[in-house]
Amino acid sequence: MGSSDYVLYQYTPSLVAAVIFAAIFFLTTAFHLWQRVRSHAKYFNPFIVGGIFQVIGYGARAVSHFHSKSTTVYAIQNLLVLLAPTLYAASIYMVLGRVIIFLRGKHLSYVPVKYLTKIFVLGDVLSFILQGAGGGVMSSGTANLLAVGQWIIVAGLCVQLLFFGAFLVTSICFHCRITRSPTQEAQRTIGNSGFFSRDWRGLLFALYVASILILIRSIYRVVEFVQGNGGYLISHEIFLYVFDAAMMFLVMIVMNFFHPSVVLCDSGVPVPTELKRTSGHSQDESLV
Repeated sequence: MGSSDYVLYQYTPSLVAAVIFAAIFFLTTAFHLWQRVRSHAKYFNPFIVGGIFQVIGYGARAVSHFHSKSTTVYAIQNLLVLLAPTLYAASIYMVLGRVIIFLRGKHLSYVPVKYLTKIFVLGDVLSFILQGAGGGVMSSGTANLLAVGQWIIVAGLCVQLLFFGAFLVTSICFHCRITRSPTQEAQRTIGNSGFFSRDWRGLLFALYVASILILIRSIYRVVEFVQGNGGYLISHEIFLYVFDAAMMFLVMIVMNFFHPSVVLCDSGVPVPTELKRTSGHSQDESLV
């Protein structure tokens, strides 16, 4: 393993915390994989890859407890944990487009559905590239490049915040409009338990919760990297587990419970042609 004389951590990474989160991310990711196989929900592939990133990332972080000067282990855990939420975001963006089509509510979306997913996923890809590039630069282990890498990551996180904010506004606007003027499909699939019902309202609520959790995590990361390697947040490991690991675990659990396939495949309503292509037969390029 490559090593550096530069201090990569301001503490000794916790072995117990890393192992616990690697284990629980493994469990929820395995459940997501089972749900994906069962439902043929191809649009959730990025989400599952994000879970795998978390498992490997926290596994590497456990190794860093014994090799705190290894730039290789540092790079693996830093990059994978940093990038996982962008993969969650990609699936979340794709789900909204499918919900709109499923409810036959294209006319209620302010952003044309054929562009909606592409716009947000492209923003997510840009964020992914910037954060990945910044993490790669940081892994050099030198003080100057570490600072450069941190600011590249900040740029990537700001892009993520911008697109997530726009996504939430788009989702809420659609939600308000379809609530005021529900389509026949929206009325036929509505349950009796409000936001906690396993219908399209519950799914949209789950998307809001997941998005807000990722936003909180991204804001934390922006502040962390702006403060720099000697900052208060990065110097205290507890913040990583409270505002990143725990938040992302909750995102995965929320989407386990409100898995999109329950609404998009199992509601008993005829599935629109656009969505049939993504149910295990062929990829629907219009929805990415």
